[in-house]
Amino acid sequence: MKSKYLSIILLMIGFSNGFAQKARQVDLGYRSVKVLKENNLEFKDLNKNNKLDKYEDWRLPVDTRIKDLIAQMTLEEKIGFMIISTTRLAGDNSFQAGAARGEISSGFNEEDLMQPINMFTRKPLPVPMMSAAGTTKGVTGFHLRHFILRANTSAKTIAEWSNNLQALCENSRLGIPAVVASNPRNHITVDAAIGLSVGATAFSRWPGELGMAAMRDLKLTREFAEIAAKEWSSVGLRKGYMYMADLATEPRWQRIEGTFGEDADLASNMIREIVLGFQGKQLSKNSVAMTTKHFPGGGPQVGGQDSHFDWGKYAHYPGGMFDYHVKPFIAAINAGTSAIMPYYSAPKDKSMEEVGFSYNKAIIQDLLRKKLGFKGIINSDTGPIDMMPWGVENLTVVQRYQKALDAGVDIFSGGADPALLLETVKTGLVSEARIDESIARLLREKFELGLFENPFVDVDVAVKTVGNAEFQKKADVAFRKSIVLLRNDAQLLPIQQKKKVYFETYYERGGAPGGQAQNPVSVNMPKENRWNLEFVANKDEADVVLVWLIPSGGGLFSSQGKPIDLSLSKNKINVPHINELINSKPTVVVVNYTNPWVIDEIDKGNAKTILATFGTTQDAVLDVITGIFNPTGKMPFSTPVSQKAAEDNKSDVPGFMEANYALFKFGDGLNYK
Repeated sequence: MKSKYLSIILLMIGFSNGFAQKARQVDLGYRSVKVLKENNLEFKDLNKNNKLDKYEDWRLPVDTRIKDLIAQMTLEEKIGFMIISTTRLAGDNSFQAGAARGEISSGFNEEDLMQPINMFTRKPLPVPMMSAAGTTKGVTGFHLRHFILRANTSAKTIAEWSNNLQALCENSRLGIPAVVASNPRNHITVDAAIGLSVGATAFSRWPGELGMAAMRDLKLTREFAEIAAKEWSSVGLRKGYMYMADLATEPRWQRIEGTFGEDADLASNMIREIVLGFQGKQLSKNSVAMTTKHFPGGGPQVGGQDSHFDWGKYAHYPGGMFDYHVKPFIAAINAGTSAIMPYYSAPKDKSMEEVGFSYNKAIIQDLLRKKLGFKGIINSDTGPIDMMPWGVENLTVVQRYQKALDAGVDIFSGGADPALLLETVKTGLVSEARIDESIARLLREKFELGLFENPFVDVDVAVKTVGNAEFQKKADVAFRKSIVLLRNDAQLLPIQQKKKVYFETYYERGGAPGGQAQNPVSVNMPKENRWNLEFVANKDEADVVLVWLIPSGGGLFSSQGKPIDLSLSKNKINVPHINELINSKPTVVVVNYTNPWVIDEIDKGNAKTILATFGTTQDAVLDVITGIFNPTGKMPFSTPVSQKAAEDNKSDVPGFMEANYALFKFGDGLNYK
C-alpha cells in the first residue's frame, strides 16, 4: 500500500518537474540588471543578490511573490510606495507659478516643487497645495513608485521618458518598477484643466464622456476603451485616473462634463464597457488599470458647488437616493476595476459621519469593502490630507493620515514627501501590519500588469500606435453618433445641397471647442467642402444660418463660490446676437452641452431647429445637418426648463424623475426617418 502511494507521489513530482521544464519563457525587459538562468529559463535579478528570489520568479503565484517582496522592503520603502505624486518631464513647468513654458523632452525634471502652489490655478497660496519632487530624488530618496503624468506631449517623448523612468527604478535596491497614471487623454473637452482631462493630445480623439453616453453604442464604447488601452500601454501609461461613475443629477455641478450622464443604468453600462475594454477580464501585460471615481458619487453637491473648495465641501441626498449613486460603482466592481477613488466631499446627512469620504470608515470599510466586496486599491483623490481635509480640519496631518488609513485608504495622491506618513507609523498611530495590507494591494496591481517582467516600451511601436488613422476612423464614427437632434419643427434638416449657409461658431477656426474667440464669434468657411453647400461670409447672403454655441462657465477652477447660473447669457453667449440670427433667417442652433444649460433666453418659440453636441468636430456636425449621417444620439441627461427649475431640483434625483423640470428629457433624440 505504501509502495502505491509512493508511486503516486513520485508520479506527481515528475509531472511537476515536467511542467517546470516546459514553462514558457515570458518576455523580459531590462536595462542594467543581470539575468539569472534556471532550467533554461531567464529571470531578472532585481535585487542584485545573484540568486533567484521568489518575487523575481514569474512562475510563482502572485501571492507568493508579494509576500516575499514585502518581507524585503524597509518601512521607508513601503511608505514611499503609498504616495502617488505628480511627475514632470524635463522642460515641463506647466503648473509652476510664473514659470516660462519650455520645450518638453524625455529627460527628468529634477526641480523640487514644494512651495505653496495651487496646482489648478498655478498661483501661490498661503497654504500647501501640491508638491512634486525632482524625479531622481523622488525615486531614490523618497522611494516613490507611483506617478501621475500630466504633461501633454508627443508619443515618442512620453515613451522615451517612461523608459528612462523605469531604468532609474530598475537600478534601485529592489528594482521595483513604477506605474504611471494619467487623467483622460482621448476626448474633446471644454474644461481641460489639470486634474480633469489632458484635452486634445496626440492620442486618438473621441467625443467627450457625455457624448459617448449619447451614442448609446456599448459595442463602440468597448472598442474605444480597447483602442485607448493600446495607445496608453504603448507609451508606458499603465494606469488611468478615470473614469467618473458620478451621476449628473445636480445640473449645476461643475464636473458634469466628465460623467456619463444622469441615469444610473446607462452609467453602469458605460463604466462596465470602459473597465473591460481598458483592463480586459483581468489585469495583464496588455492592460491599463482603471481608477473608478469618485465614490460614493460626487454628483449631488450642495448648490452644485464642488468639493475642491471649502464652499463646496458638502454632498447631500435630499431625495433619499444615495443608493442610486452607488449603482455605477457596483458595475465597476463587477467588471474588476483595479482601484476606486473616494471624493473630497463630506456628507451632509445625519446618517453619516460628516467627514470627507477618504476619512469615512462607514463608506470605505463597511459599504465598499464589506457590503460591495471590493478588494482592490483605495486611491485618495489629490490632496485630502493637506488640501481639502473636510471635516477633519482640526486634526494634525499625522492624525489625518491615521484616520484615512483606518478608513481604508491605500495610496495618497497630492504630495511627494512621505515624511509625515512615515511619522504616523513610527509614532505608533498606525501599525506596520496595516501598511502591509496596502502594500500587498499595490504590489498585486504591478505584478498582474506584468511590470516586474517588462516595464519598458518600444518607442517605434508607440509612435505607430498612438493616434493612428485606423483608430481615428472609429472615433470619427463616434463623433457623429454622439450628436443629438432635439428639434426639427420646421423640417429644415437635413439641409439640401447647394444651399447658401452662414456658419458661425463660438471658438477659433481650426481649434477644438472650448477656446473662446475674442469677438467671440468666428465665421466658418470650410476649405474642403464635401457637403455641396455654398458657405457665405455674412448672414444676409445665406439661405440658412448655422450657429454652434459653446457655452462655458469658465471652468471648475475659476469658481469663486457664487451661485451657479446655467443661463446662456451667464456662460459667454451673446444672447441678443443669437436671437437676431434666429429671427432673421431659418436657423440651426447647435449647443455644446458640458452642463444641462438653460436655453430659455433663445427658446421663445423661434428656435425651431436644435441639436446637442458633447465634444465633437465640425465635420461631424456638417455630416449630420446635411443628412450624410442620420442622427442617432440620445440625451445623456435632462435639461432644465428654467434656471429656477435647476435650482429647485433635488441634487441626488435625476431630471427625468423630477416633475415639471425638463425642456429636453433624458433619452430624447430624433432622426430624419
